[in-house]
Amino acid sequence: MEEYSDRTPVDIVRYPMVPIRDVVIFPFTKVGFKIGRSGSVRALEEALATDRTIFLSTQHDASIDEPTPDQIYGVGTIARILQAQRQENGQTKVVVEGRERATTIRVDNDNGAFTATVRRAHSVTESGARIEALVQRIGQLVEQHLRLAPEAQTDALQTALRNQDPSHLADALASQLRISVEDKQGLLEIFSTHGRLQRLIELLEVEVDKRQLDRTIQARVKRQMEKAQKEYYLNEQIKAIHKELGRKDEKAEMEDLRKRIEEAGMSEEAKEKALQELHRLEAMPPMSAEGTVSRTYIDWLLSVPWKQKSKEIKDLQKAEEILDEDHYSLEKIKERILEHLAVRQLVKNPKGSILCFVGPPGVGKTSLGKSIARATGRKFVRLSLGGVRDEAEIRGHRRTYIGALPGQIIQMMKKAGTANPLILLDEVDKLGADFRGDPSSALLEVLDPEQNNTFQDHYLDVEYDLSKVFFIATANVLHTIPPPLQDRLEILRLSGYTEREKLEIAKRHLVPKQAEGSGLKPEQVEFTEDGILEIIRHYTREAGVRNLERELGSCCRKVARKLVTESAGEVFKDTVTAERVREMLGTVRFRQHSAAASSEVGLAVGLAWTEVGGEVLQIEATLVNGRGGVRLTGKLGEVMQESAQAALTCIKARAERLGMNLEFIRKRDLHVHIPEGAIPKDGPSAGVTLATAMASALGRMPVRKDLAMTGEITLRGRVLPVGGVKEKLLAAHRFGITTVLIPKENEKDIQEVPEEVRAAMSIQLVETIDEVLSLALEDACPTDAGTTDVAVTPPPVWTTDPPSHGVPTMAD
Repeated sequence: MEEYSDRTPVDIVRYPMVPIRDVVIFPFTKVGFKIGRSGSVRALEEALATDRTIFLSTQHDASIDEPTPDQIYGVGTIARILQAQRQENGQTKVVVEGRERATTIRVDNDNGAFTATVRRAHSVTESGARIEALVQRIGQLVEQHLRLAPEAQTDALQTALRNQDPSHLADALASQLRISVEDKQGLLEIFSTHGRLQRLIELLEVEVDKRQLDRTIQARVKRQMEKAQKEYYLNEQIKAIHKELGRKDEKAEMEDLRKRIEEAGMSEEAKEKALQELHRLEAMPPMSAEGTVSRTYIDWLLSVPWKQKSKEIKDLQKAEEILDEDHYSLEKIKERILEHLAVRQLVKNPKGSILCFVGPPGVGKTSLGKSIARATGRKFVRLSLGGVRDEAEIRGHRRTYIGALPGQIIQMMKKAGTANPLILLDEVDKLGADFRGDPSSALLEVLDPEQNNTFQDHYLDVEYDLSKVFFIATANVLHTIPPPLQDRLEILRLSGYTEREKLEIAKRHLVPKQAEGSGLKPEQVEFTEDGILEIIRHYTREAGVRNLERELGSCCRKVARKLVTESAGEVFKDTVTAERVREMLGTVRFRQHSAAASSEVGLAVGLAWTEVGGEVLQIEATLVNGRGGVRLTGKLGEVMQESAQAALTCIKARAERLGMNLEFIRKRDLHVHIPEGAIPKDGPSAGVTLATAMASALGRMPVRKDLAMTGEITLRGRVLPVGGVKEKLLAAHRFGITTVLIPKENEKDIQEVPEEVRAAMSIQLVETIDEVLSLALEDACPTDAGTTDVAVTPPPVWTTDPPSHGVPTMAD
């Protein structure tokens, strides 16, 4: 292949020169353009006057009217003027045909008319396999370009492809392609045919890529326009349908939302956020998923009460009447509620109270919350926390999650519809914790009067005032509630009911409720006191009245069945006596405990505390031949075993003072057993009972049959205070005990015991084991001093002392 070089023959010639704008003239192409500048017209006339040959070169900047030689490209085209025609506007239309490339050597300017001395480059034909491959690739690119660009000069491009000479083909295509002047000038300045073809391929590939991208964008825009037109059409139809149905259109709905936001009484922060979200909602397409999220968020902000309040009852007398009507006894609780109402009358903006009712199941904690709401005139909502393990249940989920919702606190506020409801947090002691967080920690802010006026739910993400809410929590035990949460609660303990209290509750509340629930009228069923007491003593064993209510309901249903099958229109009335109760409920489930028939050696009665109330604990001790050791049975916990060891050491230290034979003791093993061996038992408060049983067995002295005791013992014989005194005394009363020994330091707890219980028994305060033994042991010793097996049916779990310091003292 022969290329252009310095050895290629060239001629240096001189021609009139016309600088042209926005056009590049290629050899072997015909181009028409207009000439209007005076200097260019004179150069044209000079060329026409000679051999009609002219040198044409493109100026750098088309906006310059009078370019200088250095503002004109140095490579141009020697062309022949085919036609020149002057027009009415003074311009001359010229048609030229390019002949060959030329490079400027010198340019002379004669008053705007240019004359150029140029070096002429003769065309050299190039051929070969590489040239043919380049021409073939150009043909493919041109065809691809024509498919992607329908507006292209198809005929001109296809005509250019028919050129047999590769150099002519390259110049013809370069002239017809719609590329920039700079790119065309670059092609003109490439004298090598091979180089021009390569550069032309690069430019064609770029053009094809552009056309493909344009087509992709146009298709996407078309689809979007079709979708937008479709949505517009459907929205117009929806508007027309809504108009026919009398509904508001979207714009009116947005204005309604804006008006509701302004009137909702929100805080400034919440109002600003709601308006900002409304602005975003207005800018979104009506059917977008994000629009639904924003609308739901605005609806939640509007549905939460910001300034709506219930009118509270401030009449103390009316509130007291409501509390007495709903609940029997519970004087301490009622007194606290009335104090709260009195304070609200004196303080303008008091902080919300956080009470925590702690007590066994069925004593009325939840129903008491309802009564308080009725007595104070507040809306009542109940939130059950049992088994909740996710912190988001309290604080809500952030809106970044799909299906996010506010926490239960905000949901309860929406349900109440007022800013000052009573929210009952039921079973707060049964909160759990796992990898999703600790709900009890999330409650710290909710239940802190110093913080809950700025409570922030993760979903709403604005501060919400909970300080006007009356929170009441309920729990069965305290040791499962974390100490920081306990610190924020005012603990009010509800102990179990006495037999007399259960009887009154049944007569006043439970029987009428169950009779009505069974479809019976008050005059159609009557429960005698003996009948109710029969259920209390022999068919239930609980601190509360829940099972009692179930058994009363069972009796009422049987009466209802009898009414339907046997009355036959006659006046019906069924009196439920103790005998009728046994017929209805079947076999007695629990035996009524009573004191032993006679005083026995080695049998002492202790008092235990359980989660469902107090219980009587019988402790047996007996001697067998051995080496002075002790054996403990009855599934005792570690603390109780250590308490038994301390009791034995204390008694042995007093053996001579108690008249015991040390030689006899060294040859005997002491076996201590607490019946109901399958039930776990633990706690230190059985210490004095263990010591008394051991002293009785070792000294062969009976323990008084009508006496029970509780208290922790030390090695030196001191009796230390214990917990659960009220529940233990109630259990002793049910058992028929007439004398109870309790530590002197527990004297303050006696005031919590009902008056009827205190009047029915003698409560002795003791400080040392010597006082206990002097009161508990009898001097007479029977000839056959063995132990008596006494079967006791306890509740599911026993402990001799309620848990303290947050650590349970029993296992289930």
